[in-house]
Amino acid sequence: MLNLERLRTLDALARHGSVSGAADGLHVTTSAVSQQMAKLEREVGQQLLAKNGRGVRLTDAGQLLADHAARILSQVELAQSDIEAQRGQVVGEVRIGAFPTAARGLLPAALTSLRDDHPELRVRSRELEPEQAIREVIRGGLDLAVVLDWSNKKLPVPGGLAQAHLLDDIPDVAMPADHPLAGRAEVDLEEFADDDWVSWPEGEFCYEWLMFTLRSKGFEPRIAHMAEEHHTQLALIEAGLGVCVTPRLGRGWVPDGVRLVPVRQLMRRHIYAVWRTDADRRPSIRASVAALRRAAGREGASPPHGRTA
Repeated sequence: MLNLERLRTLDALARHGSVSGAADGLHVTTSAVSQQMAKLEREVGQQLLAKNGRGVRLTDAGQLLADHAARILSQVELAQSDIEAQRGQVVGEVRIGAFPTAARGLLPAALTSLRDDHPELRVRSRELEPEQAIREVIRGGLDLAVVLDWSNKKLPVPGGLAQAHLLDDIPDVAMPADHPLAGRAEVDLEEFADDDWVSWPEGEFCYEWLMFTLRSKGFEPRIAHMAEEHHTQLALIEAGLGVCVTPRLGRGWVPDGVRLVPVRQLMRRHIYAVWRTDADRRPSIRASVAALRRAAGREGASPPHGRTA
């Protein structure tokens, strides 16, 4: 009989394309992955991996079994969901991923609510960018992810995932207090064509959105500085080193030397939760989505954080 954990290892290899990637995804060592695959090859009596340069690739037999493994693991997930649903209790473990501002602005309230309302549920959380979080949900590394897209740039969401809208987040332009536009009630993005910009790191979804949006306004932005955390971006703004777009979700304290001005052409970030449809009936998923919606309702009802013009 095929061992489920070894099939999970094979599935991880097929998804990640390398032993090290599978090990990272499964949170085990590379030697553990190699051992599991060696045992699986003995069980099926065929070679499943072949050397490919310094790495490995799946043989035809390996790919065939990997395709079956993906379907088997999906059925196991569905069976677990049905059992949980029949029992009707919010127990076990749920793994949640969220992009940084949602991890800061939504998760503390949502996780506290889950802990208080469902003490037998163990919750684990991770901070991940939206694209990575979606990949983790698809492969089974996460049960639920909080992701985002923008009103003018959508995040591709593959089939097989369910979604629940949480809130719309409105960003502002952050600028030094002595900026010529700091006293305005509203601004247009094209008015900052001659400014230096502080941006998210290259390759992130929000960086791609920023470049797409500013170019659509008719200018090529000068990206002078890149920083992952919004607090770091605002510190650079306070030092007079540029301007940036900063969301309101999870914003917290704003330095005295920074002014926040709304954009006349309203921009929105759509924040939503995603999970696998085969896990849709799990009480733990439903309870987690409900907790996130309550946290989003409180956040959405709050006034904008920080000082505005």
